[in-house]
Amino acid sequence: MRSTRRWMMGIAASGILTAAAWANPAPKIGRPAPDFTVMDSQGRTQRLSDYKGKYVVLEWFNDKCPFIRKHYDSGNMQRLQERYTGKGVVWFSVLSSAPGTQGYADAAQANEIAKADHSHATALLLDPDGKVGLSYGAKNTPAMYVIAPDGTLIYEGAIDDKPTTDVEDIPGAHNYVAAALDSAMAGKPVVVSRTKAYGCSVKYKG
Repeated sequence: MRSTRRWMMGIAASGILTAAAWANPAPKIGRPAPDFTVMDSQGRTQRLSDYKGKYVVLEWFNDKCPFIRKHYDSGNMQRLQERYTGKGVVWFSVLSSAPGTQGYADAAQANEIAKADHSHATALLLDPDGKVGLSYGAKNTPAMYVIAPDGTLIYEGAIDDKPTTDVEDIPGAHNYVAAALDSAMAGKPVVVSRTKAYGCSVKYKG
């Protein structure tokens, strides 16, 4: 019964993606991650290319999504953010929800959300036209991407192996993002470089 409830909640939250989102392929592991130039919630211009030499994590975010709430209400996402930004990793939460859709936030709203969530992200990137999300083929919140210091993509997919909205599942989960960062930063190969992201659909424009 519990697994059925989880499955039904996931279906209800997932929604429907635009044709453009489904058509856009994910970037290839080991190839350069798509560059972008976008404003963050503090009014600063953020360019991925400015962070060559650093690890970068992209986390697709929708504060109303129950899968996102699982990781923020538990503090799991903030602990990850704090742990790795403390090691010099750049962490971007990306808001690709279009105006009028679930998860959309303007700069002031995004800052309030980040404050309420006690986010430790480096910045919240505002992508209401979906250009950044579509360039990465991001379909879910949270969809996670890890980019190496040379600008290549080394992980793409789910945050962990427990595709549920249950906070109680977090302690026993295998966190793919942490595993990818720990391996790469130790000079070891990333064993699992691609998984299937889970969560709510990204609410793209159109």
